[in-house]
Amino acid sequence: MTTVTQMKCACPSCLCVVSLSEAIEKSGKNYCSTACAEGHPNGSGCGHTGCECSK
Repeated sequence: MTTVTQMKCACPSCLCVVSLSEAIEKSGKNYCSTACAEGHPNGSGCGHTGCECSK
């Protein structure tokens, strides 16, 4: 049996893959950053290189 340890950030526009041990969990979903978990307040991005999820 295989155990899932990583998954795509739950933010629809985010390209990041997040380790479940480091993910920010909100409402049963896993996010790569606080910005993604909070819906990108003030247009802030996740801060990961190459990801433009707040645009």
